[in-house]
Amino acid sequence: MKWMIASDIHGSAKFCRELLAAFDREEADRLLLLGDLLYHGPRNDLPEGYAPKEVIDLLNARREVLFCVRGNCEAEVDQMVLQFPVLADYMLLCEQGRMIYATHGHHAGEQNPPPFAKGSILLNGHTHVPACVDHGDWVYLNPGSVSIPKENSPRGYMTLEDGLFQWKTLGGEVWKTYEI
Repeated sequence: MKWMIASDIHGSAKFCRELLAAFDREEADRLLLLGDLLYHGPRNDLPEGYAPKEVIDLLNARREVLFCVRGNCEAEVDQMVLQFPVLADYMLLCEQGRMIYATHGHHAGEQNPPPFAKGSILLNGHTHVPACVDHGDWVYLNPGSVSIPKENSPRGYMTLEDGLFQWKTLGGEVWKTYEI
């Protein structure tokens, strides 16, 4: 199974469309969204192409392939308009015998990881900064942000297939890899 993993759309229809075009190009089976789908939040400027109602329509059209965890900008009212679950605090995946704990990152993050077994992977969004940090007993991964990247990082996403994580720009250029 091929996963596409992305975070922090923040209501940008422009970059949501680019993400979904990349999803089609990647021929991924599932799209895991690590939160902050519709609202830009009080700490961010409005992203280019800010149109949350359009993002709702774009994502609802793909509801069969979406998995999502709640970001710090999600609210119960978002669940009223989105036709797929968005309020789970975390999701667990297993890949190559390793547990992947996927969450937005505002509660459990690199500096305050959840309790998990040695060899686990913590997958976060939230910081808007792509990351791959081996902490010895566990690994921290972050795809960065689709619409508001920080620290001069590209707008992008990750893929996961057969134990290989790849960080890619929205145009599909691979710029980092990590193999389990």
